[in-house]
Amino acid sequence: MTPRERAPLAATMAVVLALTACGQRPSETRASGTSEPVVIGVSLPLTGDFAQPGGEAKRGYEIWRDMVNAKGGVLGRKVELKIVDDASNQDTVVADYTKLITQDKVDLLLGTFSSLLNYPASAVAEKNRMVFVEPAGGAPDMFSRGFDYLFFAQPATAPHQADVFVNWVKSLPEDARPKSAAYPSQDDPFALPVIKSMQAQLEALGVKTLYSDVYPADTTNFQSVAGTLASRKPDLVAQGAVFEDGVGMVRSLKQLGFSPKMLFQTSAPSNSSQYSDGVGLDNTEGVFYTVSWNEKATTPLNAEFVAAYRKAHDAAPAEDAADAFAAAQVLQAAVGAVGAIDQDKIKDWLHANTVPTLLGPLSWKDNGEPEGSFLLAQWQGGKVEVVGPPDLATVKTVVNPKPGWK
Repeated sequence: MTPRERAPLAATMAVVLALTACGQRPSETRASGTSEPVVIGVSLPLTGDFAQPGGEAKRGYEIWRDMVNAKGGVLGRKVELKIVDDASNQDTVVADYTKLITQDKVDLLLGTFSSLLNYPASAVAEKNRMVFVEPAGGAPDMFSRGFDYLFFAQPATAPHQADVFVNWVKSLPEDARPKSAAYPSQDDPFALPVIKSMQAQLEALGVKTLYSDVYPADTTNFQSVAGTLASRKPDLVAQGAVFEDGVGMVRSLKQLGFSPKMLFQTSAPSNSSQYSDGVGLDNTEGVFYTVSWNEKATTPLNAEFVAAYRKAHDAAPAEDAADAFAAAQVLQAAVGAVGAIDQDKIKDWLHANTVPTLLGPLSWKDNGEPEGSFLLAQWQGGKVEVVGPPDLATVKTVVNPKPGWK
């Protein structure tokens, strides 16, 4: 049984409250003018179910640290990242952030990966009145708790990720729209709301639902689901996929010889070369996904980030790395504007201001929910292009229908 099956989001609150201790924030007890580094605590899933995106988040944070330190650090102090592995486990992430705050006495916090882990982690931060900027955690439940110190550093929450794809479908002539759709999704607090929102919106447009089901997070064999899809032949397959399940679904559909006219997946296709290696580069053609970031964007420090990532890792950056970099940009901007490590002042400044990041400008509602919108991306010719909204598109053409498997 995986951590995700053992503990739904709400059930982790008892564990959080048991393990957190509220007291004077250690970062604010240090004398001003110190030459000691600014220590930022992070727990990431470097092993377990979320190891792949967790590793990308680590790369994003580290590139930000190196770029900031090359320019003198934060508040004239070098930045030190204290990164620990939560093994993709909710109990572990609670223990990690509790230790980072109460024992390691870090100055600042940055979030982990996924709503599943950020839900309990952010509760630890809130209990200790420390700002928690998270790079990946857009499930609706994250923002229903009235937290003051939580900030999601992406343009929008999960239910709104589907909007840009639905808007593209609306823009099509009637004869080019999908007539039917299938909605398989992992039981994931981020992926599932995207797919549920898309299903409801497309049904309202008259798109007939032929299949809608949720599979466990630890599913590795997709032959049964793919077989059902192949027998029903929907025009559109919209999958709530994290990474390995997205690759697994494509492989299974290919084996069965069923290629839908349209394929949309959530996070999986954003994993750059790891996705194309997993499904085969030719089989990425025409795959849609929504994305928070574009490698070609002329946003603050984006070109520098892309160049640094390619130099360090000899590959194109993944979205998860960019999101982590943006989260660190948000924290850096607030600390710089306040001029001190003061959690309340940092929190108040973020609530009142818009922060320029490599994802674009970010601003938040009172509950930490962002106020922007996502981009619609599509794999074309072995690389990713932005195809919507039109004013932000990197190409004028959209691959429709998706070509068959190679």
